[in-house]
Amino acid sequence: MDVRQLKALVTVAEVGSVTRAAELLHLVQPAVTRQIRTLEQELGVPLFERTRQGMRPTEAGAIMVDRARRALNELERARAEVRPAPGVVTGIVTVGLLESTAELLAEPLVRAVARDHPGIELRLMTAYSGHLQQWLDDGDLDLSLLYNLDSTPSLNARPLVREHLWVVAPAAAGLRADRPVPFAEAAAHPLVMPASGHALRALIDAAAGRAGAELDVAVQTNSMRVQKQLVLAGHGWTVLPGVGIAEDVAAGTLSAAPLSEPDVWRSIVLATPRSGRTPPAVQVVARELVQRIRTEVTGGRWLSARLQETDATEQ
Repeated sequence: MDVRQLKALVTVAEVGSVTRAAELLHLVQPAVTRQIRTLEQELGVPLFERTRQGMRPTEAGAIMVDRARRALNELERARAEVRPAPGVVTGIVTVGLLESTAELLAEPLVRAVARDHPGIELRLMTAYSGHLQQWLDDGDLDLSLLYNLDSTPSLNARPLVREHLWVVAPAAAGLRADRPVPFAEAAAHPLVMPASGHALRALIDAAAGRAGAELDVAVQTNSMRVQKQLVLAGHGWTVLPGVGIAEDVAAGTLSAAPLSEPDVWRSIVLATPRSGRTPPAVQVVARELVQRIRTEVTGGRWLSARLQETDATEQ
């Protein structure tokens, strides 16, 4: 098993065609076919099946593709780390951003890293907290923002921000930041909710229990963008963190107010793996991300957020 075989395996799986994979790898088609067959003979199992839609990995093939992709990524990262210019931090860093924070943080983070550390290649992944935590545990992320997480045996969690959850409605509802809405009042409306199993949904359900309120769930979705679209279209109210609605409220497309009775908060942490060494590039990006968060909170662009981090430079 060698790197060429792994590249062939991953490329065929991604494009679904030996012919197209050969073009991308700058090889002739028989060479790619031979690499796949040699790998199958070594493993003793078929890795692909031919369908009308193209080459599709078998169950064993899917496992190998996943592992091969990670191995190739690690080799790429190692090459980037061991070829630095004197005094320059280099490397590939994959960062997880909560979907609700991406609009506020992604571009400033990319700009700061490109300006101050041009030898670092950033890769940004956005998702909900549960998915990001799984990717971090699997080794697909170097660091990630998560919420309502304490340190675990596999992850270090550094508290950064505590933020209020808001009830969000169409602009005509006239909700205001200076007039908190009791949870029971919000629950009297049909609600567009995060899907069951989502960490934000767990926070909302727990608050409903404390308020003694029964939720009228009109629709569930796993997309914050869809939540806001459905509210705008009049399908109900919703509950979101302030960072996810600041621009909508400022533009007047939605109205929002902090939840009260009870107040509902989430805590955002910076999570990093406990195992293995932390490359200098990852340390640099972690510091830049924390600094971006501090800048946004102190600048008032992160609604109802309070900093919890006392030392933005510690690692």
